[in-house]
Amino acid sequence: MVTALSIAGSDCSGGAGIQADLKTFAALGIYGMSAITTVVAENTHAVLCRQDIAPDVLAAQIEAVLDDIPPDAIKIGLLPSAAAVRTVAKALRGCTVPVVLDPVMVASAGQTLHGTDMLEALKAELLPLVTLITPNLAEASALTGLPAESRAQRETAARRLKGLGPGAVLLKGGHLDGAAEDLLFDGECFTTFTRARIDTKNTHGTGCTLSSAIAAYLAQGFELPQAVEKAKAYITGAIAHALPLGRGAGPLGHFYQTTQRQEEGR
Repeated sequence: MVTALSIAGSDCSGGAGIQADLKTFAALGIYGMSAITTVVAENTHAVLCRQDIAPDVLAAQIEAVLDDIPPDAIKIGLLPSAAAVRTVAKALRGCTVPVVLDPVMVASAGQTLHGTDMLEALKAELLPLVTLITPNLAEASALTGLPAESRAQRETAARRLKGLGPGAVLLKGGHLDGAAEDLLFDGECFTTFTRARIDTKNTHGTGCTLSSAIAAYLAQGFELPQAVEKAKAYITGAIAHALPLGRGAGPLGHFYQTTQRQEEGR
């Protein structure tokens, strides 16, 4: 059984965070485990409040998993504080499995979820430990201080991010106009992954889902470009089958492949 660990926040509405990660792992045939960094009271249109998990409890969750069921890959999502960043970095130092970091900074409903001290700790302590970082344009700008709109600007931002220590950078283009174009930079070359944009408001948890899908495919032994390509195809399908739930941005259809197989078998 292939396994993966998600270190991220809990979304009580089920569309993002730990819940989206575990759904993605399950949909892709991975045994998923979790270490919760913060409990977020949110839904499809608002963040009501948040309670961060104490660093020692976060460390104990990670230790409990690593000690008993070692994961084949690790996905990191929302880290709410510099203390959380340092806790995760300490726990993963010396880790030999692929680590995918989704630097969650803003909720789908628009609320900021980070502070400047967290950003500095992220750059100094965690980025050198990860296999891949998957920022969107706003997150890339926050981490580099550079604009990331045009293709040239995105390439420059990706190079700057790579210089901070991760093995590779996947700069997501979901907020661009036109086709959804993601840019992978491994330190030597750029690879572009493009899919037609789907006209829907129901995109809650897309960043969480993409990064956990990449981690799932890396856990299965795929090389990074193939893992990104397969994850891109998976999330495109999940967006196409997104669920019209709630009054805001509804969640993705994580199990659309299972549903399709069931319908074909009828």
